[in-house]
Amino acid sequence: MNTVATTGISSSQSRREALVALLSDLEQIRTSLLDIEMSSSERWYALPPARHESARNLLHYIALRRHDLRDLQLRLSRLGLSSLGRSEPHVMASVDVVLALLYRLSNDIWHEWRHAAIDEAFERGRRLLQQRTHALLGPVQNGREARILVTMPREAARDGRLVHDMLAQGMDCMRINCAHDSPAEWEAMIRHLRSAEAALGKSCRILMDLPGPKLRTGHLEPGPEVLRIHPGRDVFGHVIEPVRIWLRDDSSEAEVPEEADVSLSVSGAWLARLAAGDSICLVDTADRDRCFHVLSVTTWGVWAQCSQTTFVKSGTLLEHRSPSLETRDGFETEIRNIPPIEGALLLHMGDQLLIRADQNAGKQPTFDDEGKVVSPAEIGCTLPEVFECVALGAEVWLDDGKIGAVVEEKRDDGLLLRITSARAKGAKLRCDKGINFPDSHLRLPALSALDKDYLRFVAGHADIVALSFANCEEDVRELLAEMHALGAKQLGVVLKIETRRGFENLPGMLLESMQASSCGVMIARGDLAVEVGYQRMAEIQEEILWTCEAAHVPVIWATQVLETLVRDGIPTRAEITDAAMAQRAECIMLNKGPHILKALSYLDDIMRRMATHQDKKRPTMRELKLASVLDI
Repeated sequence: MNTVATTGISSSQSRREALVALLSDLEQIRTSLLDIEMSSSERWYALPPARHESARNLLHYIALRRHDLRDLQLRLSRLGLSSLGRSEPHVMASVDVVLALLYRLSNDIWHEWRHAAIDEAFERGRRLLQQRTHALLGPVQNGREARILVTMPREAARDGRLVHDMLAQGMDCMRINCAHDSPAEWEAMIRHLRSAEAALGKSCRILMDLPGPKLRTGHLEPGPEVLRIHPGRDVFGHVIEPVRIWLRDDSSEAEVPEEADVSLSVSGAWLARLAAGDSICLVDTADRDRCFHVLSVTTWGVWAQCSQTTFVKSGTLLEHRSPSLETRDGFETEIRNIPPIEGALLLHMGDQLLIRADQNAGKQPTFDDEGKVVSPAEIGCTLPEVFECVALGAEVWLDDGKIGAVVEEKRDDGLLLRITSARAKGAKLRCDKGINFPDSHLRLPALSALDKDYLRFVAGHADIVALSFANCEEDVRELLAEMHALGAKQLGVVLKIETRRGFENLPGMLLESMQASSCGVMIARGDLAVEVGYQRMAEIQEEILWTCEAAHVPVIWATQVLETLVRDGIPTRAEITDAAMAQRAECIMLNKGPHILKALSYLDDIMRRMATHQDKKRPTMRELKLASVLDI
C-alpha cells in the first residue's frame, strides 16, 4: 500500500475514532439527563400536568451543567455541529439532534424513535416560555419582545396624569413596593391606572412587592433644623443663577412648584402683605445680613430670589421692607417647619461600630481629651434575632455595599464591627439602610405578620405578588399556603433573588413556584450584588437567566436600569449597554425618578432596536446598513 493510501486510511480511522469518542461522551451525558429525571420523578410528577415538561427540562439542564462541557463543545464545533450552547429551552432535544448527526457521520445505527419529536420539542420549548410570560406579565407591545415594569413613586397616588403618561409611553406592568407608602396610596395608584387603561384602551398588569425580612439600620437622632440656600456659581465664584425661593403659607397643603430650588413656610398673614419689588431682610445662622427680593405674588404663594449663600433655621426672623414705605415696615415673621438634617454616623476605615438589638440605640462615638475613642458609634438593627446566626469574622455590608466590615466581637448587647471598606474621607451611615451578612445563614421567616397583612390587600387588587428575599423552597411553600388560605390562587408569583442562598436554591424554588397559576423570577441586583460580590454579579445574572429559560419561567431584570437617566435626565454610556443586555430577559424594571417618562421612551426604543439583533443568547443577523457602505 502506498503512502498516500496509508495516510488516507489513517486519517479516516482517526476521524471515526474521534466520532466514536464523541458519541460515547454524549451518550453518557444523555444517560445523566434520564437519571435525574427518574430520580426526581416524584417531585416533578406532583406538579400540575401542564408543568411536567418544563420541570423535566429544568432537571435536564441541571444535569447537563454538572458536566464541564468546554472540551466537548470545542470538538463538536470543529465538525460544524451545535455545541449545545443554546440548549436551555429544549435540553434533551438539543442532545438528541447532535447524537443523530454524529451517528450518521459515523455510519452507525441511530434509533429513529429517539428523535421522532425533536423538531416539535425545539419549537415547544420556545413557545412555552412565551406562553408563560404572557400569562404572568400580559401581552407584549408591537416591535419588542420584553415588557417594561415601572416602580410607582408616591406622586402616582396624587397625579393620575403621570400614570396615564407612563401607560401611554410604553409601561406594561405597574410595580407597587409595599415597603413604601400606605394602602390608601396604593389604592389611589391602582385607581389612576384603571382610568388610564380605559382612556387609552390598553391593559397593564399590577405587581406588588411584599417587604420581606429586610435587615435595616435603626433610628439615629436627627440633626438641627438648618437649611443651606446657595446660588449657582461659575468656577470663579461669580453668581450665575440666583436661588428661586418659594414662600408659602404654613397652613396650606398646596404642592411646591417643581421649579422651586427652596421652599419656606411662613405666616399667611405676613405673606399677604408682600408685593413684587419688596425686600425680605434677615440675619442668617452665621450672623450675616441677607436679603431676598420678591419677584411675583400668586394665589398659592410668593416667588423670591437670593444671590448670596444663606443658612436659615426654624425660627429665623424675616422682616418685610417695601420701597413704597418711607420707613421700615417692621412687620416680621419666622420661618417654620424646616425639616431637621438627617442624622448620620461618619465611618472611616479601621473604625469600630456597634450594631445593637435596640432599634433606637443610635449614637455618635465619644472621645477623650486627646481625641481617642472612648466608646464606638452605635446603631440599631431591625431584626436583631439574626445576631445568633452570625459568626466571628463574618463579613457585613452596610448601605448597599457602600460600607464593609467584619464581626470583631459578639457581645451581649450586639455585634462589634471593624470597618474594612469605606471612602477615603469616610462614609455616612444613616437610618433605614440595608444590612447584609453574605457569609451567614440567617434563619428568618419568609413572611412576617406585616407581609401576611399586606398579602390580603395584594390578593384583592394585584395580578402578581413578589416574594422579597426568597431563600429556599420552604419560603415559596409558605407563600403559596397563605395564598391558598386567602383564596388567591389566581395570583402570579415572582421570586426576588437577592441573596446568596436564594441564588443557590433557585432550581428547587422554581420547581415549588410551578404550583402557582403563573410564576417568574426577579434578578434584584441591588442586594444580590452585595451578597455575592460585585465582581461576580455579571456571572450570576447570566446563570439565573439560563436556569429560568430552562424552566420556561420569565425573568425580570431589575435595579439601576438607566438610573442616571431616571434621576438626572441624561444617561451614561454604560447604562445604555446594560439596558441593551437586559433585553434578553422577558421584562425590564425601571425605578422611580423625576425623568421616568424620558427613561421609558429611551428603554422602549433600545428594546425595539435590540429585538432585531438578539433573541435570548442567540444573535440574529438582520441586514446591516454597515454592510452596504463599501462600493463592492
